[in-house]
Amino acid sequence: MEEIYNKLVRDKIIEKIINNNEKPIYSTLNDDDFKNELEKKLLEEYKEVLNANSKEERLEELADMLEIINYLAMIDGYSLEDIIDTSIIKKEKRGGFDKKLFLEKVITKDDHIL
Repeated sequence: MEEIYNKLVRDKIIEKIINNNEKPIYSTLNDDDFKNELEKKLLEEYKEVLNANSKEERLEELADMLEIINYLAMIDGYSLEDIIDTSIIKKEKRGGFDKKLFLEKVITKDDHIL
């Protein structure tokens, strides 16, 4: 029997499969394919965050997303610290989400003229 995965996995997964007396078929990705697979994995983890059944499970999935974001940043020459610093600067300029504001629409001045 075989199961098809065709997805990026964490480094120790292959070892775990081997230790379970199973045979993994895998390859090492080049940089472009790695970036593409990280982006797919980010979407996969995002869906898992939305479908989490508990706060603890949600925390685990958010941690997975953070790990992927860290690698995507590294590909572009940035660190997790760079992301956090940029987030702080952006929050200072545009605010955060503390007020839970939901914009429904904007009426422009032209709409007021009859």
